[in-house]
Amino acid sequence: MAEKIITTEYSEEMQKSYMNYSMSVITARAIPDARDGLKPVQRRVLYDMGELHLGYDKPHRKSARIVGDTMGKYHPHGDSSIYETLVVLSQGFKKGMPLVDGHGNFGSIEGDGAAAMRYTEARLRKFTEEVYLKDLDKTVRFVPNYDETEKEPEVLPVRVPNLLVNGSEGIAVGMSTSIPPHNLGEVIDTVMAYIDDPDLDTETLLGMLHGPDFPTGGIIANKSELASIYETGSGKIKLRARMEVELGKRKSDRDKLVISEIPYTMIGAGINKCLTDIAELVDTKKLPEVVDISNQSNKEGIRIVLELKKDADIDRVRNILYKKTKLEDTFSVNMLAIVKGRPETLNLKGILRNYLDFQYENNTRKYNVLLEKELEKKEIKEGLIEACDCIDLIIAVLRGSKNLKDAKACLMNGDISRIQFKTPGFEEDAKKLHFTEKQASAILEMRLYKLIGLEILALQKEYKETLRKIKEYHRILSDRIRMDEVIKEDLTAIRAEFAGPRKTLIEDGKEAVYQEVKEEEREVVFVMDRFGYCKILERSIYDRNQEAADADSSFTVPCSTGDKICLFTDSGQLYQVKVSEIPYGKLRDKGTPIDNLSKYDSTKERILFVTNSSSLPGQRFLFATKDAMVKIVPGEEFETNNRAVAATKLQEEDAAVCVKPVEEFCTEAVIQTTNGVFLRFSLEEIPTLKKNSRGVRGIKLSEGEELETVHLIGEGGDPVAQYKGKAVHLSRLKLGKRDGKGSRARA
Repeated sequence: MAEKIITTEYSEEMQKSYMNYSMSVITARAIPDARDGLKPVQRRVLYDMGELHLGYDKPHRKSARIVGDTMGKYHPHGDSSIYETLVVLSQGFKKGMPLVDGHGNFGSIEGDGAAAMRYTEARLRKFTEEVYLKDLDKTVRFVPNYDETEKEPEVLPVRVPNLLVNGSEGIAVGMSTSIPPHNLGEVIDTVMAYIDDPDLDTETLLGMLHGPDFPTGGIIANKSELASIYETGSGKIKLRARMEVELGKRKSDRDKLVISEIPYTMIGAGINKCLTDIAELVDTKKLPEVVDISNQSNKEGIRIVLELKKDADIDRVRNILYKKTKLEDTFSVNMLAIVKGRPETLNLKGILRNYLDFQYENNTRKYNVLLEKELEKKEIKEGLIEACDCIDLIIAVLRGSKNLKDAKACLMNGDISRIQFKTPGFEEDAKKLHFTEKQASAILEMRLYKLIGLEILALQKEYKETLRKIKEYHRILSDRIRMDEVIKEDLTAIRAEFAGPRKTLIEDGKEAVYQEVKEEEREVVFVMDRFGYCKILERSIYDRNQEAADADSSFTVPCSTGDKICLFTDSGQLYQVKVSEIPYGKLRDKGTPIDNLSKYDSTKERILFVTNSSSLPGQRFLFATKDAMVKIVPGEEFETNNRAVAATKLQEEDAAVCVKPVEEFCTEAVIQTTNGVFLRFSLEEIPTLKKNSRGVRGIKLSEGEELETVHLIGEGGDPVAQYKGKAVHLSRLKLGKRDGKGSRARA
């Protein structure tokens, strides 16, 4: 078959392909469905576990078995994402209601990862079976899987608003979702209130929902802002750790401040980071009241203990911890979910409305299926009851039949042409028989013990019960009020069995106030060696060992403790580091790599000049690039609070080669190139420009030639440059024009 080549615009094809990819990530991966509150991978894992019959009363099964089955049948996107989902669904510190019962190492609240899937085992929890998978075959629609060899549910028939109960977090293309978990009992109360009166406003609904209930507990400190968050579907929740004071039992015992619950955002490495931050506050004397820190957390819960000095100000310690560590943090809320195939930000009432519409749809399907089954039972039971009333006739027909087909024809249509009655007198009654096909089949399969009197009474009782159910199902399907009652009865039963107490306290907490005492500034010296290791030396130590310090260091900058160190690099960047962030050291200490303290990357750029921020005002700096672009920039241009900014504008493949302060006594400049060409001219010829300008050309370069450096000459100096090991006395060079070719100097 000949190939067909389609010509298309490249940009249009890329745009179309990227849009398809984006929508796939949004709708089929990262964002939960508003109906069941689950992402596709979560839904598939739970459904597959149900198909594997991994109920709460069954033995655990290897996680690798579950992951492999899910990947092969429903989710062909790699085993790591499936196992990670399985792990998260089992972690009680992440989910309001865990859906998987994990057996083995499934990670910890402190950030420890789960063991490999070949070591762990899992099964469903009772809550998951009862609330997420019950009546699966009677309610939701099934769709083909990725290769159309299996069927999978479009959504799970979740009977509670899972979007609120367990929340959700996900990052898609250009959008993300972040929904906090809530207390199951409070969510159910809110749903039932909304069913009774859909016109209730958000503030009234919050009287029952109250707000998020995080599995880690803690405190929500901005209660007054919750109404706005739930009304708009987005906002920020202020979270705080819960702290308790334990007074010493004896005079010799120290008082303790115990952190028993942490913000939800600290799950994982945040706990160790918090301990490190507290230790740093103690080391820097900002938290002198703390004399010891210990992490006594175990499987029972979080317990971080801070031992305090005698008569310590507890409120001050608490405020510092809230201000300076992650013990106070914010949780960004963005209630984004998929509604009818499209992402939509929902408020509280929007979530409840979508949930109830889903429940009405599921219950309509369910009771239609149940009604159909009961109607079938009614038909069969009516036939059996009628057969019991004329059992002698039925027996006569069966005895006179040669095969099952003849007997069935007689029972359904009164056809006695092939019936040879053993006892005459039943012919006329047999002609009047008119059972349905289902009734005739049930009569032919009926066992003789069903003719016992008690069995007949039981049959009649079952028939009455079937009639009652049919009437009830008709009422539920035709009356919305009755269906609301059914949903509420269902929710009440779930609440009674599975709901638990609230863990997170909600209040309008006082703002943590802490005025940091400004440390008295003192003179110090910043030193950095040629390998990029730096430290701060006390001024007295430097003064006593100045010669040794200067010999071992590439850069030596006197500064104060409140200053910043400015690093100018050949990539045209300016990096700033607070002096207070640079560790102190002794003269022979190696120091800390400057890469670790700033955004400077020694593998990609080189430091040309180092100064302190306090010397920038009133100073002028000469910039020169290898393409011979020169300019003078006022120091005020570099006054900024940013840790990294562009110090000059460079063309592609150009680089800075010289950054120097222009002292008052400097009157002339000498450009030196890689070919040994020197050009001396007056500094007045170099214009003063902004930092974001390229500058002007200082000298015409030959092919392959680059500017090597620029020397500054003053009135009292006789500078000497080096070229191929020979000294060049710059002051003896003749003056030339700045844009001239220059002349080769002679040593």
